[in-house]
Amino acid sequence: MRSFIHLTITLLLSLPLLAQPEKAVITQLDGQYPHYAALAGQIWKLAEPGYLEEKTTRLLQNELQQHGFTITQGVAGIPTAFVATYGQGAPVISLLAEMDALPGLSQDSLPTRKPLVPNAYGHGCGHNLFGVGSVAAAIAAKDWLKQSGKPGTIQLIGTPAEEGAGGGKTYLVQAGTFKSVDAVLHWHPGDNNSASPASSLAYRVGLFRFSGQAAHAAAAPEKGRSALDAVEAMDYMVNLMREHVTPETRIHYVIKHGGLTSNIVPDFAEVEYTVRHPTAQGLEEVWARIMKTAQAAALGTETTMTHEVMAGLYNLLPNETLAKTMQRSLQQVGGVQMTTGEVAFANKLRQSLVSQTIPPVSTAGEIRTYALGGIAPASTDVGDVSWVVPTAGLSTATWVPGVPAHSWQAVACDGMSIGFKGMMVAAKTLAITAIDLFQHPELIANAKAELYKARGGEAFTYKSLAGDRKPPLDYRR
Repeated sequence: MRSFIHLTITLLLSLPLLAQPEKAVITQLDGQYPHYAALAGQIWKLAEPGYLEEKTTRLLQNELQQHGFTITQGVAGIPTAFVATYGQGAPVISLLAEMDALPGLSQDSLPTRKPLVPNAYGHGCGHNLFGVGSVAAAIAAKDWLKQSGKPGTIQLIGTPAEEGAGGGKTYLVQAGTFKSVDAVLHWHPGDNNSASPASSLAYRVGLFRFSGQAAHAAAAPEKGRSALDAVEAMDYMVNLMREHVTPETRIHYVIKHGGLTSNIVPDFAEVEYTVRHPTAQGLEEVWARIMKTAQAAALGTETTMTHEVMAGLYNLLPNETLAKTMQRSLQQVGGVQMTTGEVAFANKLRQSLVSQTIPPVSTAGEIRTYALGGIAPASTDVGDVSWVVPTAGLSTATWVPGVPAHSWQAVACDGMSIGFKGMMVAAKTLAITAIDLFQHPELIANAKAELYKARGGEAFTYKSLAGDRKPPLDYRR
């Protein structure tokens, strides 16, 4: 009798989640806001570099483990990467969780510049929110799976080192982490709420090292061969190239090493180049031309040149089937509603921005109209994932409208309630979208067909734009 009564009560309690999962998920996550805000704040204070997110990954894994997920650690030979899994069978829906922080962006959660630790790391891209928001969504989706009794698997993939030359997801793709996944959902902090599908720029970072002959710059200059001359010759030729590439192409460089003192002909110099292009093929073509400038510079200065590819990322491949599903979820959730105190914080922070076209603070509460197309002028290792499995993402207003990524202003927002509220908008949207996909497997079938067509209608074999490079686990040391 007791068992019957217990079963009856359990079924009654689960009815709202089963009958109206969207409303139930929103209510559930609203009630858990203090907990997830505290967890995001804890990770914000840690601000760990790429591939060194040891405490961060432990916190995220512990949270998932407490909710019944099975954890696989050290995925793809990366100590901080992990896969958390709940359920069984198809479809397999994976949520991404980034973790790393950025150098030199330490900042208190104040509307004026005040580093917590000068020159230390800070969450200028909001990955403290990214990771926790995705964890919250995965747990909410897991609760629905458990109560519904439907087949399917929800995963949370902890992805380290997105920033700089980290490219963490490229190594996860290479290792086959997404081989059995049917759909990937992700999000990113931003200054607006949007689920519109857009592409990004394919990306490659490389180091070019020149070796010459040292000599006394005054007494025997004829005996020297300057490696710095080679770097400058390369830079000059690349800068001439800028007139002859497409407007969307981006080429950035910085001289990492140019010699030690001016009275010695430098026998070693090093320059780092980043190239971006809307397509992987276009990137390869521009990179081949840059390689020629490096070879010509070495030939003309009688030095030798070696190069090393540090990272390479594909452009995002939008999936409109999944994007429309996510847009519907985002509209159900709504934007970020600020309190009077948060509006005051926002207005004070906005005084530090240099842009002349800052959107109103009220836009944080709005959902942008769905629009297809466009190329985001940035790069992400989610691009690699999107070429092997249907992928959709969104941004939410975790930052005061007008605040750019990779800024101290973004760090300030990521450590206080404006950021935490935006994080929960993302968590609700991801959870509702995942549940929708579990309920409508035809959406996943359509998304897969769209991906096949987008890749040219042929079998696709993934080949990393970073080559056969191993994860650069020490790149932030």
